[in-house]
Amino acid sequence: MELAGKIIFWFYAVVIVAGGGLAVTSPNLVRAMLGLIATLFGVAGMYLLMNAPLLAFMQLLIYVGAVSVLIFFAIMLSRASATGDEGMEPGLWPNVRAFLAFALPMGVLGLTAFLAPPAGVLVPAEVDPAKLGQALLGEYTLPFELISIVLLAAMAGAVLIAFEKRGSK
Repeated sequence: MELAGKIIFWFYAVVIVAGGGLAVTSPNLVRAMLGLIATLFGVAGMYLLMNAPLLAFMQLLIYVGAVSVLIFFAIMLSRASATGDEGMEPGLWPNVRAFLAFALPMGVLGLTAFLAPPAGVLVPAEVDPAKLGQALLGEYTLPFELISIVLLAAMAGAVLIAFEKRGSK
């Protein structure tokens, strides 16, 4: 069973990395969104591997369901070009900067984790959904509500961009 767990872990890891790569490198916004959705599915699979089915369900419900639909509406409202190519190829220097922006923090974090590994913390195997709900609507009410404001700002920005593009034609 341990071998099967490792195979499934690496499958989800490949899905996450491939989806993230597609989301970042695709010049087409719809394909980039599909890469993001694949990445979010992979993260939900990782939650299942960590024996956190509630988090996996919330990942699918909130991010794959609601956020990806919100992004899709924002893409459709912005009226991208008919060819589907929203941008020019960035060239070599922006790609080098993007790689450095990824590699430098990952190198520092990896080196830090290797040289000074954090102490293990005992946590319960499962969190009762009732306790999670009480925490979200008690101690963490403000961050929970701020997420909705971020989503509202993203949708309002998409509508604003759509109106600006219509006014310039």
